[in-house]
Amino acid sequence: MRNRFESDSEDERYGERSGLGGILRSLLAGIPWSDRAETEEQFELDAPAGGVKIHNANGRTRVLGEDRDNIAVRAVKHARAESTEAAERLLDAIRVTATEAGENLELDVVIPRKWNRHGNVHLEVRLPRTIQVAVIASNGRLCLEGMRNSVRARSSNGPVHVEDVVGDLQVHTSNAKIVCQCTSGRLMARSSNGKIELRDHRGPVDASTSNGVISAYLADVGEGGIVLATSNGRIILTLPENVDADIDMRVDNGVIRNDRVLASQTRESNGRVRGTLGRGGSLIKLRTSNGTISLR
Repeated sequence: MRNRFESDSEDERYGERSGLGGILRSLLAGIPWSDRAETEEQFELDAPAGGVKIHNANGRTRVLGEDRDNIAVRAVKHARAESTEAAERLLDAIRVTATEAGENLELDVVIPRKWNRHGNVHLEVRLPRTIQVAVIASNGRLCLEGMRNSVRARSSNGPVHVEDVVGDLQVHTSNAKIVCQCTSGRLMARSSNGKIELRDHRGPVDASTSNGVISAYLADVGEGGIVLATSNGRIILTLPENVDADIDMRVDNGVIRNDRVLASQTRESNGRVRGTLGRGGSLIKLRTSNGTISLR
């Protein structure tokens, strides 16, 4: 005997499902800012004699250094509004402006303030490798590749990835991860709440984060030395096989693990280890308040 709670037919069961789906669709349709629109814009600019500054408050930003003489910009705009027509009007109001400031060029994504949370632009900028670049991104992933000059990158709420850059680097982010890969030059990296990861870097380093791990593989130390510091997290430093440096490691609440042979090594009771690698030279300073330090 069929259970009396079973539907009499597949049609009835389908009707129940479609009825629930219809209710959900009607509820979602009443939510403000549920309609979306998208468009793409491309244009080219003459390269300035100085540098380029890029500002994108909402959206991903990618900057690529190439063997080229001009600047190519690709902007994919997204908007949300209470209707499709309103979303399209918002797209029309979102602009990517280019302004000359002396010998420099400024690219700025402009979103009307009252719609700031409902519009974003994914920006891709291709420019000459040898030009100086500064990028500010408030909410979105930031990537820079292929540059052969100094680079400054700042993101408030988004990860920063830098790859194949030769030149001095300044990288800041507040609540996300920093990755620098195959880079060369003087590197300064700051993150308030995020991991800092350095892969195959050549040159002096000054990297610190408040709450996160610092992992650094260095192909060359350079004359400027190394400073790695975190308040709450591990530090893992991997050095070349042959390196001349003075080592100073200190942890307040944690353990120091050293896989290298240090000459003139001293280990103090307060969690500090000092010594020299090779003939000594550039200072390598590692500090964490709560975590482990590993020297490899």
